[in-house]
Amino acid sequence: NGSEVVTTTMGFEDRVVVVTGAGAGLGRSHALDFARRGAKVVVNDLGGGVHGGGQGSEAADAVVAQINAAGGEAVANYDSVERGEAIIRTALDNYDRVDVVVNNAGILRDSIFAKMTDEDWDLIYRVHVLGAYKVIKAAWPVMMEQGYGRIINTASAAGIYGNFGQANYAFAKRGLIGFTNTLAIEGARKGILANVIAPVAGSRLTESILPREVVEALKPEFVTPLVIKLCSEQSAQTGGVFEVGAGWISRLRWERSRGAFFDPGKDLTAEAIEQAWSTIDDFSNSEHPATVQDTFAPVFGNLGIKI
Repeated sequence: NGSEVVTTTMGFEDRVVVVTGAGAGLGRSHALDFARRGAKVVVNDLGGGVHGGGQGSEAADAVVAQINAAGGEAVANYDSVERGEAIIRTALDNYDRVDVVVNNAGILRDSIFAKMTDEDWDLIYRVHVLGAYKVIKAAWPVMMEQGYGRIINTASAAGIYGNFGQANYAFAKRGLIGFTNTLAIEGARKGILANVIAPVAGSRLTESILPREVVEALKPEFVTPLVIKLCSEQSAQTGGVFEVGAGWISRLRWERSRGAFFDPGKDLTAEAIEQAWSTIDDFSNSEHPATVQDTFAPVFGNLGIKI
């Protein structure tokens, strides 16, 4: 409820946290909990509508006022995430560092693909993909120099599985997964951890597609504790994708069939693939690849090359 600062085993004293889209819903919940745990918080919110139009300062200001009134420290930023450097500059100008970035800002432009406009596609890309890139790109050299950082990108079930009427949104959210996994690899040597959450929570984005009573039951406060855990100093988790909502948390991983192997010294035909299809499609003895090397291994192995 944004009240008193609490003592906790997962504290963020002397840490600076940037949360985008923090004026309401999930972002607001994240910002309040970080602040309760001692973090200095940059509350970013453009103050626009769910479809990407308009802007205003009221949403961010209200969250900052709540944090400060409770004895915490926070400043507001009203820039679009496309101006990520300005958001991170707010953190550096006020607090001289940035330890955690939670990319939460988002909009929806739902439409069946046959009727989707270029604007529908471009706006989703600019907010979810370009915006996440811009904020992290500005924070990255600071985290590298510090030898410490925590990054959370926000995906969705639509990005994992696809969803009717959300080709643009699904593309953007799936892209964030590959982006985050690469950040996890490149940041590991400098103490930078990067993870993805795919939340189901009541927000401006979900209230248009779910019944009101369901939205009210899907409290953002059921998602925020996972964000806190992944961003804590104690965390060693990186490169993970987590589905979370309503008290349920699960980690996802890839599953791959063992596949069929064909003689690389002979021509391969579509008919041969058809005959082997039951083997290609058989997950009874599956594997769980986790790196690009896990792709190269069977390919090169079929050529008689060990890697």
